[in-house]
Amino acid sequence: MSGRGGRVTLIAVAIVLAWLVVGAVAGPYSGRLSEVATNDNAAFLPTDAEATRAQDLADDFVDRQTIPALVVYERPTGITDADRQRVRADAARFAQIPGVVTPLPPPIPSEDGQAVQVIVPVDDAEGEQIGRVVEDLRDSAGGDRDGLSVDVAGPAGLLADLIEVFSAIDGPLLLVTLVVVLIILLVVYRSPVLWIFPLLAAGMSYALAAVFVYLLADADVLKLNGQAQGILTVLVFGAGTDYALLLIARYREELHRHGRPWDAMRAAWKGAAPAIIASGGTVIVSLLCLLLSSLNSNRALGPVAAIGIAATLLVMLTFLPALLVLGGRWAFWPRRPRADQADPRVEHGIWSRVAGFVARHARPIWLSTAVVLAVLTLGLTQLGATTLGQSDLFTQRTDSVDGQEVIARHYPGGTGSPASIFTTERAARQVAQVAQDVPGVADVRPLTAGPQAGPPDPGAAPKVVDGRVQLEATLTDPPDSDGAERTIRELRVAVHRVPGADAVVGGFTAINVDTSDAAKRDQNVIIPVVLLVILVILALLLRALLAPLLLIATVLLSFAATLGLCALLFRHVFDFPGVDSSFPLFAFVFLVALGIDYNIFLMSRVREESVRRGTRAGVLAGLAVTGGVITSAGIVLAATFSALAVLPLVVLVELGSAVAIGVLIDTIIVRSLLVPALAYDIGPKIWWPGRLSRTNGEREARGAG
Repeated sequence: MSGRGGRVTLIAVAIVLAWLVVGAVAGPYSGRLSEVATNDNAAFLPTDAEATRAQDLADDFVDRQTIPALVVYERPTGITDADRQRVRADAARFAQIPGVVTPLPPPIPSEDGQAVQVIVPVDDAEGEQIGRVVEDLRDSAGGDRDGLSVDVAGPAGLLADLIEVFSAIDGPLLLVTLVVVLIILLVVYRSPVLWIFPLLAAGMSYALAAVFVYLLADADVLKLNGQAQGILTVLVFGAGTDYALLLIARYREELHRHGRPWDAMRAAWKGAAPAIIASGGTVIVSLLCLLLSSLNSNRALGPVAAIGIAATLLVMLTFLPALLVLGGRWAFWPRRPRADQADPRVEHGIWSRVAGFVARHARPIWLSTAVVLAVLTLGLTQLGATTLGQSDLFTQRTDSVDGQEVIARHYPGGTGSPASIFTTERAARQVAQVAQDVPGVADVRPLTAGPQAGPPDPGAAPKVVDGRVQLEATLTDPPDSDGAERTIRELRVAVHRVPGADAVVGGFTAINVDTSDAAKRDQNVIIPVVLLVILVILALLLRALLAPLLLIATVLLSFAATLGLCALLFRHVFDFPGVDSSFPLFAFVFLVALGIDYNIFLMSRVREESVRRGTRAGVLAGLAVTGGVITSAGIVLAATFSALAVLPLVVLVELGSAVAIGVLIDTIIVRSLLVPALAYDIGPKIWWPGRLSRTNGEREARGAG
């Protein structure tokens, strides 16, 4: 036997060493994901979107595609001659900055005389280096001086601020996530040793996922943006810690039944691995449903997050068990489990009492919890998905936000970021007139031939490319506002009606419009598919149909209650202006996929216990032995997603808050009370039409007789 034990130890050592080598190779890539991230909204649009077609046409009208940075100067008492001299000197320096496309248009004074604006075209080919160009512009312009304020705004300024925010993912977000997981593990295990194992395994999972994501993004197989990168970080550490908690809890149980750690681990792996694999597989398949999205950003998030979960499953079912076998019982010090054949429910006294409470009041519990959740869904009327404006995008003030507000005070809101209309040369004059008559359009001018050293001259000959003309429509509202989006929709309707125009409308605002429309379409397509996939997986796992249908219903109720509560909090506590159009879909995918995790953890154990004890006794036993680990796992996942609040972006704060709140509702209310009480009240029929519904029904009928 000692020889067998030695072989098992050698195998465990070999597995650990192999994974350490993998970690040494993959580790550096976890800090390099920002190098292959793309944060330009246009890069993620569907190929058939009108804004995408407009962007393709725009390539033919310029030697280089540019994205404008708007440097705006403001003096409330009126711009002075000295101010104008400074603006001209700054513009000359701007032209010397690498990445700036010259010649620069002349400065544009406001009609009220209180502001001056310089449009600085930045080469779109700079990619993520646009952040560096904008930073050079800000350094060159200097700060506020003698009452004259200076800000760099516009699409390039906004993109630079987003790039700066997402650069925090490789540092502060990862650090906060690690600290959160560490603190919770110390509280859960009350051991100075045991926390090391799940945290080390979670770190290994992240490193493995990062190397695959980096290589695929670098090869342009998938696109990675800062949002997906942030979600990958918290998802891997949150889900990985969940899987570790489940395996370690089962391992602790088996150590009471087996004298040797490797025997205990074999039994624990056999008992816990199917639930972990089913859970991870459900999350992976749900995430891959995002491939049905028309938005490239959603299609990218699905595989990125799925890779993270797949890497986590692999590590948690190989590396972590090997570590635990080598650690043996001393890993649980000072509360080392003994081989005393104790009933596992003895270690879960509080959850045994919860199980007893459920048994005594099953029907009132599930009815009352269902009513409470239903009441929370009423908050959905306050949700109102929209496209967040630039000033609403960040949770703190940024230079681009300040600059956009200055522009809005002194200029037509769309100055510097006009809508582009592409039409046939023959219909150009009529299209321009129709566009000018659209409410919300301040001015329409053609892009003219020759060097563009200033605003388009309405009297100059338009530039013609392949029989098409480009018109620039300046909007009265800021380009990221609801008003500007309404104008774009009306503008498209108007110019599309012009006979023979074949008009196409694009630009910054048009990109936002098409992104919002695609997000709504994705919700209608992806949500039903995810529900169907989860239903099939649950039916196969539980070998029943009624139980999966009820579990799906509880998850949907929990999701709706979460969104209702979040809507009230966002509007009346956090004072957020609304939620981004992508929020409902992302919240659904993560809440439902991760919520099903706890259904699987609970009901797979309930089914296992039901085979031995009968359904109602199995429900109580399953709740008693899994209640603690599921609650701990839920707290870990909620805390890790809460770490997204480190990034000062409203959309990520909202998503992190929604997942955290939803997971806690799911863990504390749905999985601890609603589902067990419902299953207990229904009894053996919960397994209909499976064989267990008949055998357990006969057993409980005999027991009652």
